Amino acid sequence: MDEPQDLPVAPLRRLARGLLFDASQAEDVVQDAWLAALRRRSAPANLVGWLASVVRSRAMDVRRDEARREAREQRAARPEAQPSSAELSAQLENSVIQRGLYLESADDASAPRGDAYAVINYPFAKVAAAFATPSDWCESLILHLNVQYCRASTRDGHLQLSAALGKKTNQPLEDTHRIDLIYEIPVTGADYTRTELSSREGPLGTGNYLIVLELIALDEQHSFMHLQYSYTQSWLTRWASNVYFSTRGRSKVGFTWIEDDDPPHLVRGVRGALERNTMRYYLAIDAYLQALGSPAPQRFEQSIESWFAGTERFARQLHEVAREDYLTMKRDQYLRQQVDIAPVSP
Repeated sequence: MDEPQDLPVAPLRRLARGLLFDASQAEDVVQDAWLAALRRRSAPANLVGWLASVVRSRAMDVRRDEARREAREQRAARPEAQPSSAELSAQLENSVIQRGLYLESADDASAPRGDAYAVINYPFAKVAAAFATPSDWCESLILHLNVQYCRASTRDGHLQLSAALGKKTNQPLEDTHRIDLIYEIPVTGADYTRTELSSREGPLGTGNYLIVLELIALDEQHSFMHLQYSYTQSWLTRWASNVYFSTRGRSKVGFTWIEDDDPPHLVRGVRGALERNTMRYYLAIDAYLQALGSPAPQRFEQSIESWFAGTERFARQLHEVAREDYLTMKRDQYLRQQVDIAPVSP
């Protein structure tokens, strides 16, 4: 049967497909919107605007539910990747990186993953409060070399972070890659909390991004932190990564020693990249926490100084730019993200 010509069915479908990239899901969302309209006792003053708002809200719900499901599947897919308590205690004690900080990675073809485990010199309540909002996370994430913009927002009632990822030099936002991370704290308590940043879509053939921060209270002055960083790759992205790490990127290394090879060497390739990025995020968290003890106007300056100094301790893996270039770039980017603008087009 033909659609009534005075009903905005086609525009709503285009809107839903643009948000979901799945025709079946988009159709379901549009039908939900019409059902919601039929349940109203009176017609809204602006029917088209009201329906579009419902479609956006329903589409965000679908994306959020899928991100949660995929995150659960990733966590359940590799239980063997989690070290036992005894193993972790030994690894933290004997870590070649530094005592109390252990890093590991898994080059799973479908979902590469990096994990950092650390005993940190901050009370549980202080760390949990420091990352209690998306805005707090943006203050930390912007320290990462490749994060050029990060701003917290609310979209259709859901908290998220809109970030722009780019090169190791300042770029116009239109030349960067956008990623919208859903912000959730699925579990929290007096001595344990878990925060998740997740996105179904990512740049350059990647997706299902998941950053997890778990905190456990140890004593009045110390906490245990687990940071997880993972994503999925298309076969083409995987192939391109392998080509890069076997040619131009073959000198880049991670933190894990491959003892079975002769001679032993630091891990390379995708695992090396995972470990470098996981460490950069860990150092961003640590630098942000260090700066909280300073007066508010001085915190950002101290945090970028601390982050760069932290990376230089591991210069073999993490040195990419000169100190003044990094500081200048981050000052410019921090000023830019104070303005409420859309970072880049999706």
